[in-house]
Amino acid sequence: MEFGNGSGHVDGSRYLPIAEHGLIGDLRTAALVGTDGTIDWYCCPRFDAPSVFGAILDADRGGSFELAADVPARTRQFYFPDTNVLITRFYAADGVAEIQDFMPVVDESREAARHRLIRRVLCVRGTLPFAARIAPRFGYGAEPHTVRGQAHEAVFESPSLSLALTSTAPLESDGRDVWSHFKLLEGESVVFALDQIGDDVRPRACPHAEAQAQAEATVRFWRHWLGQSRYRGRWREVVHRSALVLKLLTYAPTGAIVAAPTTSLPELVGGERNWDYRYVWVRDAAFCVYAMLRLGFTAEAEAFMGFLSDRGIAPGTGAAGPLQIMYGIDGRRELPETELSHLEGHLGSAPVRVGNAATQQLQLDIYGALIDSIYLYDKWGQPISSDRWDEVGAVVDWLCDHWDQPDEGVWETRGGRRNFVYSRLMCWVALERAIRMANRRGLPADLPRWRQNRDVIYRQIMRQGWSPERGAFTQGLGDDVLDASVLMMPMAKFISPTDPKWLSTLDALTQDLVSDSLVYRYDPEASPDGLRGSEGTFSICSFWYVEALTRAGRLEEARLAFEKMLTYANHLGLYAEEIGRTGEQLGNFPQAFTHLSLISAAFNLDRALG
Repeated sequence: MEFGNGSGHVDGSRYLPIAEHGLIGDLRTAALVGTDGTIDWYCCPRFDAPSVFGAILDADRGGSFELAADVPARTRQFYFPDTNVLITRFYAADGVAEIQDFMPVVDESREAARHRLIRRVLCVRGTLPFAARIAPRFGYGAEPHTVRGQAHEAVFESPSLSLALTSTAPLESDGRDVWSHFKLLEGESVVFALDQIGDDVRPRACPHAEAQAQAEATVRFWRHWLGQSRYRGRWREVVHRSALVLKLLTYAPTGAIVAAPTTSLPELVGGERNWDYRYVWVRDAAFCVYAMLRLGFTAEAEAFMGFLSDRGIAPGTGAAGPLQIMYGIDGRRELPETELSHLEGHLGSAPVRVGNAATQQLQLDIYGALIDSIYLYDKWGQPISSDRWDEVGAVVDWLCDHWDQPDEGVWETRGGRRNFVYSRLMCWVALERAIRMANRRGLPADLPRWRQNRDVIYRQIMRQGWSPERGAFTQGLGDDVLDASVLMMPMAKFISPTDPKWLSTLDALTQDLVSDSLVYRYDPEASPDGLRGSEGTFSICSFWYVEALTRAGRLEEARLAFEKMLTYANHLGLYAEEIGRTGEQLGNFPQAFTHLSLISAAFNLDRALG
């Protein structure tokens, strides 16, 4: 298969499909491991650092850690049950072997700076030869490096980062890359360990006994964490896998949750819709808090609320308001967007972008997401503090003055500001939830003003956001374009899920934007978004659709749509942002928002089914 990127052809056989990967991590960074045993995405020492292995974005220049049977073999990949320890099995004519990939999760001790990535190869039947090639490419493949070492240790040094590779098998080097060839008999194993090193962290071997102990400790960590889940419903396995994914996407030092661990995986192969998702979106807040509290993970919800409170709400109130739509995992506000022109992109899908210029956009819906998350946490977690209530009051007062203006909207379009219905809806949510909190707790608030603005927004949506011609709520005020974001209306308690206007909207969305349970967020031709090309269906919207059907009482349809959606997950139960025309995963992977909406849909459908 060959794909054009405007500069010739790209050999598709050099790239594994996005879905053919599993994720491992240590709550600070993460790595993607292909079904062929290759690590082709890894940023060190944190999610938003430059990549060390980036072959998923450029098979030649990106760098990778290849490890596979040195004979023809079939492979299967699965997670060690209830953990994020990934196992890739090789089935060959003369034997069966497996790679166990994991990153030990350690506390804030000095060992946390090691970011150890362990690869254990075990022969479980017969005999099998293996080959490894470790070819890091620092700084997104732009920084040179050297290798020095001996028989069982190699140190890769670049201007910005040094990594040490230790192995129980002998290593060879050409000064840039490192190889190893070895043969395993039944019961034998080889261990590779890759560490970040520096002034405080020196190279350290990982003998068999230590690898075994760290594997067992990592299994215990994940099982203990998952043991806190209160979910006992029909879809326990997929819900728990989604929870484990969300925990992997958490940056432990601050409690931030990245939207995805990757950048620039294409929403359309060969297209330009390639963005960096290794940051924290305020929009994810309410969904994250809701999902985590519903499952019983109060510490994660509390940590994320702390991140938003400590760094999110700034005292400045300019035209863009007291909030940015996204932040760095350390809370930083500047995320300048640049293009890495030396990388060809996944399957030739250029440009590869780092940073995200959408930080400069005005998206009013984030205020509803933020205040809804605070409301949920106040209700099910800890009561809101007086300082945080002061912050809420300041945001709501600002919103009373600014809700009635065009913005870039929930989908971060780059086609100019418009009066989006979803933005108005979430401004209504912000005011409505703040009023509820003030009434329930007897907190000080300018309630007459808040109520007046809430009611004006409600009437505006009902009058101008409703199209009698389409029989539906629309994308923008006064237009007749459909948009899947209005699926949030009944979930946000804006409208009864059985209101005739809502049921008519649900029918219109089903007819126009739904394809075999999969939901397009909008039609780019009917609603130009400033970008070329089409895109796949949006998996978040597909799970919102399940929930909308559930709340409307259409349980048979909801259950079928949900079960169909589960067939589009990859072999490990992971989802990217979108699904393409033939069922392939597209966009950054795995995506937090999709897994959050899966948890919510499963929880509410399960409860409705009784």
